[in-house]
Amino acid sequence: MEREALLAAFDAQARAAPPDPPPGVWHETDGPLVRVVGQERGFISAPRDTGARGADLDRLITRQRDYFAARGEAVEWKIYGYDEPADLPGRLRAAGFVPEDPETVVVALTTAIAAEPVLPDGVVLRQVTADEDMHRIAAMEAQVWGADRGTGEHLIREAAATPGDYIVLTAEAAGRVVAAGWLEMRPGSQFAGLWGGATLAEWRGRGIYRALVARRAQLAAARGVRYLQVDASSDSAPILQRLGFQALATTTPSVWTPRR
Repeated sequence: MEREALLAAFDAQARAAPPDPPPGVWHETDGPLVRVVGQERGFISAPRDTGARGADLDRLITRQRDYFAARGEAVEWKIYGYDEPADLPGRLRAAGFVPEDPETVVVALTTAIAAEPVLPDGVVLRQVTADEDMHRIAAMEAQVWGADRGTGEHLIREAAATPGDYIVLTAEAAGRVVAAGWLEMRPGSQFAGLWGGATLAEWRGRGIYRALVARRAQLAAARGVRYLQVDASSDSAPILQRLGFQALATTTPSVWTPRR
């Protein structure tokens, strides 16, 4: 598919807020934006161009910040490299939004990535659904990142809302979670998202991340999903590109956080 056509499909199917949020999460519209409320931190689902410029854009940004400020919650506005207008990042910074580390959106044909996972001795992949397993994943991620990111509750909520479309995998050794990743599929969408992928430091470099990608690609291929999409960090992007993923765009989470 030509890049512009692929971007148009990505905008419509992967960037838009899911139509049916899980229990406890709801959507509110503000002009061209959709506020996702009720998560660990809020999220602004925005088109590539809101149509607002100058002072109108500043007011649109400020309304989102003030809405979540009133709730005492942080909020993320994710900017893509092709978004308009060009001064959107600067206007978000002026409103108090702080850019996080940039990521690369990489995509691949699902059938090109689907393969039988190759794992080191003693490591097995498990598809998990129990709350206890989601908390085990959160504990592993807390070791990796040095903080509890609320992963456990997020996975419990998402998997309960769409059990057939949100698939969580662990990589385990001797009963211990050493890595995890999840697959998000949306009915009617050509794109499935690969999320997670954190691996304990002592287990990196052994092919576990690649195995998680391959297995999730198998599951997506079995459902007829055409594309896989990852918002890849600087660490994972090179691995994914070696596997056959192609860079589609850059993206930067821009986050406003209330003062404590």
